[in-house]
This record gives sequence, C-alpha cells and structure tokens, in this order.
Amino acid sequence: MILNERNCRNEQVINAAKQMMIAARTAPKGKGVDLLETAIVTGDEIRILSETMLEIQKENGFKFFLRDADNILNAECVMLIGTREKEQGLNCAHCGFSTCASRPEGVPCTLNSIDVGIAIGSACATAADLRLDTRVMFSAGLAAQRLNWLEGCKMVIAIPISASSKNPFFDRKPKEQINGK
Repeated sequence: MILNERNCRNEQVINAAKQMMIAARTAPKGKGVDLLETAIVTGDEIRILSETMLEIQKENGFKFFLRDADNILNAECVMLIGTREKEQGLNCAHCGFSTCASRPEGVPCTLNSIDVGIAIGSACATAADLRLDTRVMFSAGLAAQRLNWLEGCKMVIAIPISASSKNPFFDRKPKEQINGK
C-alpha cells in the first residue's frame, strides 16, 4: 500500500486537534476547578463561523474580523476553548473588585480567564510539537460564542489549524473587502 500524505492530511489534522483538546483539558486549573469546554469545528461549520464573523464586523467595524473571517477558510479545522463562568471565592480582587460578592454580573472571574489562557498555551504547545500551523483568534472565538457552540461558556477563543507548506495564519494582509464585496 502507498499512503500519500495529501490523501490523509485532513484526518491527521483532526487527530492532532483531538490531542490539542486533551492538552487543554489536562492544563492546570485555578483551585483545581475545571470549567473548560473544548470542541473542534470542521467542514461547513467553518464557513458558518466565517459568516458570523462578517456579521459581527458589520456591528463593530473592526476590520481584522474581515481578514480573520477569510483566513479561517484556510483551516482544516478550528479548535474552540471556552470557560463557563464561576467565581472561585478567593476575594483576590484581581478582577478589580474587592470581593467576589461585589463583582458585578458580567465581569468574569479572573481565574476563569487565566484557565482559558493556560489551556490555550497547552493546546498551542501540542500543535507546535506536531508542527501544525495555528493562530489564536479572539475574533473567531467571539463568533463561536455567539453561535453558542460551547454551551454556557462566557469566554471562547478559537485556534484555526492547518498543515500546509506555509502557515496561512501569518503574514496576513488586512482585508478591506472579502471576495470583492
């Protein structure tokens, strides 16, 4: 049998993304409380994610959403990492409020946010070990959050993943328009 890399690349990238999800899951968590959710987006859902990013760009005017919406279409898959929100009861004031009880609803517990960051680092380290092309994208994460793809998560970050001869997520030019629109 001859197995050409071009014929199995997508399957291998998906398998690598699954390893990235495990790395995120096993990353250290504040107080040992695991509030993380992860998922992998593939196929037509990547286009839905891109279209949602375009909708958000129309609302917020941030041009990098145009570039990123076009950019994720080059991904084999997109990994999502998010956290449900839960105060950790430390009264650490790291969120800007003196106690957990004084923190207004909608202001995330800093430990939840830090947990997402550590999980992203673990996932991206795994991707680097496997020589995958990635980029951490708040824009695509916000679109996934709007789509509620990680149900109940208050913060979602996306990592598009590719295996190509040149990382499509770097050396990117700003987009004024996508596909002449």
